[in-house]
Amino acid sequence: MAELIVLGSANSVPSADHANTHMAVRGESGTILIDCVGTAVVRLGRAGIALDDVQDIILTHFHPDHVSGLPLLLMNMWLLGRQAPLRIYGLNHCLKRVEDMMSFYQWENWPEFFTVSFHRLPETEAELVLENQDVRILSSPVHHLVPTIGLRVESADSGRQIAYSCDTEPCDEVVRLASGADVLIHEATGMSPGHTSAAQAGEIATRSEVGQLLLIHYPVHPGVDPNLVAEAAKRFQGPVALAEDFMRVSLDRVQV
Repeated sequence: MAELIVLGSANSVPSADHANTHMAVRGESGTILIDCVGTAVVRLGRAGIALDDVQDIILTHFHPDHVSGLPLLLMNMWLLGRQAPLRIYGLNHCLKRVEDMMSFYQWENWPEFFTVSFHRLPETEAELVLENQDVRILSSPVHHLVPTIGLRVESADSGRQIAYSCDTEPCDEVVRLASGADVLIHEATGMSPGHTSAAQAGEIATRSEVGQLLLIHYPVHPGVDPNLVAEAAKRFQGPVALAEDFMRVSLDRVQV
């Protein structure tokens, strides 16, 4: 059984109940972490995921609300005795900066540190990121302030599909990435450069002909209480909901 677990749902300003947006894809082959923020060892633990179960990390782009927790996660894994190799995937723009960031922590001097391999993805649509016995994951570039990828997770067993826009303005690339997916997880930060409103996310869901829309990366800080679901529902006739921290989306049945 494979599932996607929302580890955080907030935009760049988190709250006590909503961590910054990141998620995990969990199956029999292990866990794939999508972005890494905050104290990942705590969020993964609350989701019932052991650190040694994380074999792959996909980084969507180099912004602090998506990658700031990576140095701490790597250090925690090392201090807890990890020996298994770890694979990290992303665009060159992101991975180069991650390597630079880690060099400031002098990770090359951490004794008996486990192997970390970087896998650079081209900025092309429907690019295969990785494939195992549980899932096949594809990436496509989207329209954000820095080079960024959205993802499509396809179940190897049921054929069910979940698309994730990541941070982006409305764009045709997301429509093609999400086309016919059972669930589209789309950001709803608000209409601004590099981002999308809930209403625009509804339009994308309609154009993509997806089965369900989950809004993520939305504002949660005090004083902001937009009715995002109602906004999106004006443009999309299918089920709409807010992604919440620790929500689980099954890739077997795609049922929230």
